[in-house]
Amino acid sequence: MTRLVLTRHGQSQWNLENRFTGWVDVDLTQKGEAEARRGGELLRQAGFEPDLAYTSVLKRAIRTLWLTLEGLDRVWIPVTKDWRLNERHYGGLTGLNKAETAEKHGDEQVRIWRRSFDIAPPPLAETDAYHPRHDARYTSVEPARLPATESLETTLARVEPYFAAEIAPHLAAGKDILISAHGNSLRALLMVLFKVGPDDIMGFEIPTGNPLMIELNGLNPTHAAYLDADRANALPACP
Repeated sequence: MTRLVLTRHGQSQWNLENRFTGWVDVDLTQKGEAEARRGGELLRQAGFEPDLAYTSVLKRAIRTLWLTLEGLDRVWIPVTKDWRLNERHYGGLTGLNKAETAEKHGDEQVRIWRRSFDIAPPPLAETDAYHPRHDARYTSVEPARLPATESLETTLARVEPYFAAEIAPHLAAGKDILISAHGNSLRALLMVLFKVGPDDIMGFEIPTGNPLMIELNGLNPTHAAYLDADRANALPACP
C-alpha cells in the first residue's frame, strides 16, 4: 500500500485578514504554525514516513512543510519546490478584502470568480507589482507561462501534467509522498486522483493544516481521510 498525504498550508496572515492571496508570498500566523505542527504530530501518530516531499514556491506552504517534517523527524528527505503547485492566481482581486469586494461587485459576481471552474477574475496588468514577472523566484520560467489571472481550469492545466510527470511515477514505484500546497492546487489534485468533475469540485473545501491521507493501489485511491477528525470536511468518494 502506498500513501499520499495532501496538506493545505496552515492559516496565513491574509487568510486571517480575509484577503485574496493567490501568488503573493504571505507568511503563516501563529495559528497556522500550530496547525502545521499539529499536522506533523498526527502524521507521526499514524506512522507515516514519507520518502519524498513536494511543495510550491510560496513560504506559507514551504514553512508548513518544514514544520510538518520536523514533527515527523524527516527533515532530511528530498524536497522539491515547484511553482506549478502554487495557489491559483487571483489576478486583479489579489490583495483585496473578500467582504469589501462583495460589497463593491455583488455577492454573485464574487461567487462566480471564486467558485466557477472556468471563469477567472480580471487579469493584472504586466506593470502591476503583483504580476509574477516582477518576482525573482520566476526568472527561470518562460514569461508567457506566468499567469496574470487564473481559473481553477487553468490551475488544473499546470498541476495535472506536473503531477503526471514528476510525482505519479514515484507513487507508482511505491514511494510514500507528502505534498504541502494550497486550496486550489489541491482541489486540482483531487480532480485528478478522484476523477471529480468541474461541476462538483468546488463543493469540496480543504481545511488549513489538516493532513489528508490517501491510500493508493497504484494510482487509484482506496481510502482517504483527514487525520484531524474535528476539522474534517467532506471528501469525494474513491473511484
